[in-house]
Amino acid sequence: MDIPTKNTRKILVTQALPYANAPLHLGHILEAVQTDIWTRFQNMNGNQCYFFCADDTHGTPVMLKAKEMGITPEELIKDVLNDHKETYDLYGIKFTNFYTTHSEENKKYSEKIYLEAKKNNLISKEIVEQLYDENEEMFLSDRFIKGSCPKCGAADQYGDNCGVCGASYDVLEIKDPISILSGTTPIKKKSEHIFFDLPKKLETLSKFLHESKLQKPIKNKLKEWLSDDLKKWDISRDEPYFGFKIPEEDNKYFYVWVDAPIGYIASMDNWFENNNLDTDTIWSNKSNYEIYHFIGKDISYFHGLFWPALLSSANLKLPDGIFVHGFLTINGEKMSKSKGTGILAKDFAKICDPETLRYYFAAKLNDKVEDIDLNFDDYVQRINSDLVGKYLNIASRSASFLKKNKNNLSDNINKELITLLINEKQNIINLYEEREYSKLIRLIMDLVDNVNKYINEQTPWKKDLNDAVDICSTALNAFKIITIYLTPIIPNLAENAYKFLNLKNCSFDDVDTLLNGQINNYESLLNRLEPLIIPEEDNMENKNIIDIKQFSSIDLRVAKIIKAEDVDGADKLLRLTLDVGELGTRNVFAGIKSSYKPDDLTDRMVVLVNNLAPREMKFGISEGMVLASSNDNGIYLISPDKGAEAGMKIK
Repeated sequence: MDIPTKNTRKILVTQALPYANAPLHLGHILEAVQTDIWTRFQNMNGNQCYFFCADDTHGTPVMLKAKEMGITPEELIKDVLNDHKETYDLYGIKFTNFYTTHSEENKKYSEKIYLEAKKNNLISKEIVEQLYDENEEMFLSDRFIKGSCPKCGAADQYGDNCGVCGASYDVLEIKDPISILSGTTPIKKKSEHIFFDLPKKLETLSKFLHESKLQKPIKNKLKEWLSDDLKKWDISRDEPYFGFKIPEEDNKYFYVWVDAPIGYIASMDNWFENNNLDTDTIWSNKSNYEIYHFIGKDISYFHGLFWPALLSSANLKLPDGIFVHGFLTINGEKMSKSKGTGILAKDFAKICDPETLRYYFAAKLNDKVEDIDLNFDDYVQRINSDLVGKYLNIASRSASFLKKNKNNLSDNINKELITLLINEKQNIINLYEEREYSKLIRLIMDLVDNVNKYINEQTPWKKDLNDAVDICSTALNAFKIITIYLTPIIPNLAENAYKFLNLKNCSFDDVDTLLNGQINNYESLLNRLEPLIIPEEDNMENKNIIDIKQFSSIDLRVAKIIKAEDVDGADKLLRLTLDVGELGTRNVFAGIKSSYKPDDLTDRMVVLVNNLAPREMKFGISEGMVLASSNDNGIYLISPDKGAEAGMKIK
């Protein structure tokens, strides 16, 4: 479809709420970038597009994390909120408002929607069996239970849904349940709970799935869930719990999946109140605003069924569309701290310009529900090739000739080249609208190639100054158009490009206008990337505090080095064969070659992390980790005192 360049649609956009118990990782940034690109595009295209989000703050995990750290839940979520805002800002995520679900606005709307549902006979009470941890003396929420999926049998799955087959289920259905808190098998215990009558919303949900914008596989999956014996939804939790109490009830709290999506409305209400907009009008079922949610595939069940049912129970507007994306993998592996791929977003921003990650994600993203892989080698190559070697190369090579002309531009430009770029504007707009970012990048890079081809064929370095200025003025007009096309993806880089061109930030309406007057001196806008060296997990900034229970789970052993040798093809590694007493021997790869010679290590006593999961490396399997410290002067192995014997447990 053709999207007008000037439409003045009114659009509300949200992304999934990050949970308020930990820093943001790169998976959060993937979703934020996808959403931010779309909202920036809409505003550049003449629409009124607002972008809202909030921290998801309620539930047992936040309560227990705060207890672990010796602070209140309120203190924890305040610190995390500031950290999340700072991190999103690093990546140029431009929220209209980023808020918290622990707010008066959220409490107001949670209670309002619940009471409306109750008035409409959608609320009932039932005695239920729950899993109870006798050691911790508390009922366990879904995320504190792990076991085998009742649908596909996959092990190590959470109590509410399966990360392998995507199935959602009741926590009591999970096989071989284990409490994450204590490692014990929980018992079943009865409690009175409050339910939302989801089956009564079957007709509403069927209509929603038919009319709303949903990717085909998501729509099919939701229809499958809809026809699969739709059950009443348990919306309450027992004390102890951090959240909002349910009105007219004692010691009952809203389940986090009730008030979390209502956080979208609360974040808007917080901003609307200060900007003369009425939340109730905008969220009424007669609203002329479009509402879209960007989410990961793991929460499509809640957003595609529970959320519209909840909204309709209070006669509120249902979303016009839900855009679902896949997961992020790192070098082909699922994100995992134990494998060194659980990279925090703040840490990555220390070694790479975040703008380049925005571009790389865009080059991978489309409208499909596909996992996205961040391959570091491919990442470096693409940035150096596309942004530095092609796009910015147009500006740098043209600027040198114009500097000889006191930065004055010529009006005598090649209209054929400029028309070629302008004629692609509608295609660019359509691809942005449909979230086909990878196709968009390919199209823009084709245009960039055409501009560089033009410069190469015209050879301004062989021409007199006037002809060279004409050629380079044409090239910079082309550069301006391409910059506009790229602005939603690389906004900070684009802003600096506009400053070089002596322009203010542009919209799609400015594609057709030509540069005139003078440009400014060109200064390098982006340096080439060097091969990435990602810090090891234990060297990354990590402010998390562990308790004695977590520390006790680490099996530290005295070990004796019986053999040390160089590793072919590795600059930093030594292969250590360790004697661990009655536990036998261990093969460990250690990055200590810069400080130790193999012959000097024989018979040396060291400290081994014995129960670290084996790690498969290209040189072999590493069966643990030896402890060491380091500073600018070198690496220093940690050794026990004299008398310690191989195999001794360190307590």
